[in-house]
Amino acid sequence: METLTVNNLEMAYPDKKLFSNVNFKLTNEDHVGLIGDNGAGKSTLIKILTKQLDPLGGDIHWRKNIKIGYLDQYVKENADLTVHETLQSAFAELYKLNDELNKDYMAYAENADDDLLTKAGELQEILDNHEFYEIETKIDKVVAGLGLTSIDQDAKMAELSGGQRAKVMLAKLLLSDNDMMILDEPTNNLDTDQISWLSDYLNDFDGTILVISHDFDFLSKITNAILDISYGTVTKYSGNYNKAMQQKQENAEQQEREYVKQQAVIKKEQDYIAKNKARSSTAKQAKSREKKLEKLEKVSLLENDQSDISYQFPFSNKLSTVEAKDLVVGYDGVPLLDPLTIKLTGHDKLIISGFNGVGKSTTIKTILGLLQPVSGNSELGANAKVNYFKQDLIWPDDSKTPLQEMQNAFQDLDTKKLRQVLATSGINAGNATKPLRDLSGGEQTRVKLAKMTLIPSNILILDEPSNHLDERSKTAVKKALIDYPGIIILVSHEPDFVADLPFDQLEIGAN
Repeated sequence: METLTVNNLEMAYPDKKLFSNVNFKLTNEDHVGLIGDNGAGKSTLIKILTKQLDPLGGDIHWRKNIKIGYLDQYVKENADLTVHETLQSAFAELYKLNDELNKDYMAYAENADDDLLTKAGELQEILDNHEFYEIETKIDKVVAGLGLTSIDQDAKMAELSGGQRAKVMLAKLLLSDNDMMILDEPTNNLDTDQISWLSDYLNDFDGTILVISHDFDFLSKITNAILDISYGTVTKYSGNYNKAMQQKQENAEQQEREYVKQQAVIKKEQDYIAKNKARSSTAKQAKSREKKLEKLEKVSLLENDQSDISYQFPFSNKLSTVEAKDLVVGYDGVPLLDPLTIKLTGHDKLIISGFNGVGKSTTIKTILGLLQPVSGNSELGANAKVNYFKQDLIWPDDSKTPLQEMQNAFQDLDTKKLRQVLATSGINAGNATKPLRDLSGGEQTRVKLAKMTLIPSNILILDEPSNHLDERSKTAVKKALIDYPGIIILVSHEPDFVADLPFDQLEIGAN
C-alpha cells in the first residue's frame, strides 16, 4: 500500500537550487534513510513533506487518514509536564476514551440506561484492542531501551538537558500509534547499546519509516531503501545504505561511460559538419546532421556543487596541562561517577567514552570549572588557553546570521576575512546571510567550528562534535584534530568517528 507519492517536486532559494524533477513513492513496507551532504536539502524536504514549507512546484499525496509522527532536531514539548506525563501523552486519545468509559459506567449506575452500557462495551473493546492496560509496561520497555531510567520520571521537562529532552521526545514518538515515523538524527543522543535497541525497535515497526541520519552503520541496519539528495535531485535506491551506495557508484560510472561515448559521437558529427557544411554536394546532409545534433539529449557528468571543507584549530605556541585528582562530578552533592584522576600534558590526546547520560559532558564542564565538583579538584595549567566545542545548538540570538555571529565574536576582523572562514568551513555565501535558526543542524555545527578556527589555544575540548555532520565534514574535523599539536579532550559516542584517531581512550562509568 502506498503511503506517499511525490511528483515533479522542485525547491530552491534565491541563492541556491536544491532539487528539481523529484519523483518517488513510499509504501507501508518502506524503511527509508534520507541522506545527502549538509545543506543538500534533507531538512527542507522533510519540512515540505510535513507541510511546514511550500515547494516551488510539484505535488505531494499522502494516503488518506494516515497518522504521521515527526521527530525533528529541535523538538519542543510542554515544559511543565513531567517526564512520565510526557510519555503518557503519547496515549492521550486512549486516556480520553477511558475517562469517557468511566463516566458512562457512573451514569449507568445512576439511571441504568442500556444505551450507556452498550456504548461502554464498545469503548471497552477499543481500549482492549489498543492494549490500554499495557501502557505502563510499554512505557517501561522504551524507557529502559533508550536509557531513560537514570532520569527522574517525575522531573519536569524544563529541568532536563537538551539531550535528555530529545530522548524523551523520541520515546514518546516510538510509543505513539503512528502509521509513519519521520526521524531527524534520532541517534545523536544515544550510546551504542541504545542505538542497537532502537535499531531492533524500528525493524519491528509495522509501517513506513523515513530517517535522516549521518550514522551510516545505523542506516545499514534499519533501512530497506535510501533516498539520496545529490546532483540536484532525489534518487530512491533499493536496499540498505551499503547497497544503495554501491548502486549509486555503479550508476555514476555507467553515466560517465555514456557521456564519454556520446562525446565521441558528437565530436565525429561536429567534424563532419565543419568539413561538409560549405560544400554544395554535401551541405544538405551536413545541415540535416547539425539539426539532429542540436536536438540530441545530452548526457551530462554528475557533479555535486561542493567546495572543499577544511578546519585548522590554531595553536597558541605554548604548551599547557590538564589535571584532575580524585575528582567526583555530580549535581547538588550527589556523585555521578567514581573519583577520576587524569593528567594531560603537552601534546596528550584523550577520547572520553561511556554510555549516554553517564556524565561525560558533566566531567568536561567540571574540569573547565563551569560546574563545582562534589569532591576532589581539577586544574588547568597557568598558560591554559581553551577552545571549547559544546554539543548543543543554542545561540544567544538565532535570528542573527552566521556572518553577524562571526562579526560579534571577532570584531577586529573584516567582513571579507570572516566570509572566507565561513566558506572554508562549508558555509556558502547564501547561508552566511540566513538566520541561524533556518540552517540545518549540520550547517549550524559548521558555523561553530568556523568560530573555533579563529581562536588560538593549547587545550582543545570537543563534546560530540560529529553530531549532525556529514562525512565530508567529519573527515575534515578528524584531520584538524590529528594536526593539532596541543592537548585534546574529545567526547564522542560514534565509534566510526574515533576509530582511526590515534588518541588514548578513557571509558567512564564502566563497571
